Amino acid sequence: MVPPDNIFGLIPTWVGVYVLATLMFGLALYILYRRVYTLVMLGQRENRFDQPLRRLIGAIPLTLGQRKVMQSVSIHDRAGIGHFVIFWGFISFAISYVLFIFADSISPSFSAALLGETGLRVFTIYLDLLSGVLLIVLLWAGLRRWVFTPHRLSFDLTQKNESVIILLLIAALMILSLLSEAFLKASLSCPGLSPSELEQCNGHAVPIGSAIGKFLTTIGIKGSIADALYQISWWTHLLVILGFAIYIPVSKHMHLIGAPLSFIFRKLEPMGTLPTPTDLETADVFGAANVQDFTWKELLDGYACAVCGRCTDACPANISEKFLSPMHIAENLKDNLLSVGPAIAQGKDLVDDKPLVGSYISEESLWDCLTCGACEYECPVGVEHINMIVDMRRNLVMEKASMPETAANVLLSMEQRGHPWRGTTYSRTDWAEGLDIPTLAENPSAEMLFWVGCTGALEKRSQSVPRAMASVLKRAGVEFAILGDEEGCSGDPARRMGNEYLYQTMAQQNIETFRRYNVKKIVTTCPHCFNTIKNEYPHLGGEYEVLHYSEIVNELIKSGRIKPAATIQATVAYHDSCYLGRHNDIYDAPRQIAESIPGVKLVEMEKCRGQGFCCGAGGGHMWIEESRGRRVNHIRTEQFLETGADTVGVSCPFCLQMFEEGIGSVETSGNAKAKDLLELLDESLTNGN
Repeated sequence: MVPPDNIFGLIPTWVGVYVLATLMFGLALYILYRRVYTLVMLGQRENRFDQPLRRLIGAIPLTLGQRKVMQSVSIHDRAGIGHFVIFWGFISFAISYVLFIFADSISPSFSAALLGETGLRVFTIYLDLLSGVLLIVLLWAGLRRWVFTPHRLSFDLTQKNESVIILLLIAALMILSLLSEAFLKASLSCPGLSPSELEQCNGHAVPIGSAIGKFLTTIGIKGSIADALYQISWWTHLLVILGFAIYIPVSKHMHLIGAPLSFIFRKLEPMGTLPTPTDLETADVFGAANVQDFTWKELLDGYACAVCGRCTDACPANISEKFLSPMHIAENLKDNLLSVGPAIAQGKDLVDDKPLVGSYISEESLWDCLTCGACEYECPVGVEHINMIVDMRRNLVMEKASMPETAANVLLSMEQRGHPWRGTTYSRTDWAEGLDIPTLAENPSAEMLFWVGCTGALEKRSQSVPRAMASVLKRAGVEFAILGDEEGCSGDPARRMGNEYLYQTMAQQNIETFRRYNVKKIVTTCPHCFNTIKNEYPHLGGEYEVLHYSEIVNELIKSGRIKPAATIQATVAYHDSCYLGRHNDIYDAPRQIAESIPGVKLVEMEKCRGQGFCCGAGGGHMWIEESRGRRVNHIRTEQFLETGADTVGVSCPFCLQMFEEGIGSVETSGNAKAKDLLELLDESLTNGN
């Protein structure tokens, strides 16, 4: 848009532009400082400034490329495409404002000198057409939000009102942009123009604006009348733009600023990695009970939240009719921060009339969480819900001893017996009876440590998995050993349930055992042990090469050290373990193992890979009883049965347990079964020789 030379002949345009911009942006910055920065900085310190180049480069596809938004685009939900168009419309017009308003108001030839005459004309035509496209997209967005509302957008009226305000403001910008071009065209479309005026008129031959301008001239709106209307529309357009700067910090659309920051300061470790507090002996508070107990990144995430509901829509707990809504965890934390934060920032004592947990967030919703990561995978703005939830669990468990009875029983068993399986009659080595497997004490120079895990060693159905693993490794000629009775629990259940002190105690004991035997390489059959030892033990000084069995077994097959021979007639639907797939990005290796077995036909469930559905055992729910609604593992079992497969293939002992129970409760024909991929592979290897 070409700026007018002056404001109705009174003052130069550039004076009005910069005076208004200084006032409005100054007010916006003041609001950002008081309403956002000072409150976010109430949070605990956390180093999110390391590896700045990696952070900045990695944030580009997440912000400019809208990668997280577009990953959810499907035949059922095309909202990401609309958001992508609106986002790039915003970027395009932001560039145009810098060129045509702030630069050209001082130097009218700046944009032409920068882009060239041809480039300027192409860019102007592009903006004109984009205005029309955005109006159509905004109409679709309005209908979708208010008429054909999907479940995840069924929020309270305040959120819907904010949505309609922002849609109307963007629509106003597009309409005013087109009208400005139209009135300018109409003001120049008069007989007797000089050659320079004709060139200027032709230079503004944009498709939509020119068509509207031509129509205006036919109804008598031209010359000085059109010029006056042009100035009114141009300045109104500028006021709406500057009004955005003030509206954004006080609305949910603060995510326009919060989301890029959230991506820049994102977690660089695998998703399944929890931060490790190092001050348990001196901390004033365990976990998080009040806003100042959270990290500044967790508080920032509340502002980054777009209130789109994608996280809640993907949450297995929410789908199974539990209280948990990950979106409301982030939003309610922000609401509490806005309520009590200003007083805390002024040094006043916190009045605990409406505590965070209990008033804004229910305890039950925190215990509903499976820590599966579906919320974080779907979140288009990089909110890290799991950290918040585990922080609040830590406070409930370690400060208030408030937890479900089943969780308390598991933690007591871990403290007294060193494992979560209450009532088991098995020892750590019973599964290996007759297999002639050495311990590290017997063979300290073994190539690798086979970490069996509590479930594989102590739960009857799961014992066949480490037996199969040992058989496979022996056939491949891999030298390995186990810890036997010296193996303890990895501590994962305690950590996810909130008992950080118990986790660190167990982890340190294991690290000391590893150090005593100079352990360098570890292979596990449990994704939870794998994730904890690989990603979280390094925080406590324990760094090792840690592999899940699917990684090493797949390599043994590829190298020819083992070759499945016997045909296994089975149609296998593979289930992605959350802690192997989403949390550690291991999707292909298990599938390649299944495909290597003769006779096995591999099929996919509708919810698979990154969008896989939890079995229901994560976050301690292998032992914590579900609070209400349907059982998550029953829903997942039904999803497996919908494929028509006769076998659900897993690579996690927790998943195996959950499907065993689910099939027994949901499936009626008795034909379906749950198998670990190792069991299928070992059967093919054994029967093939």
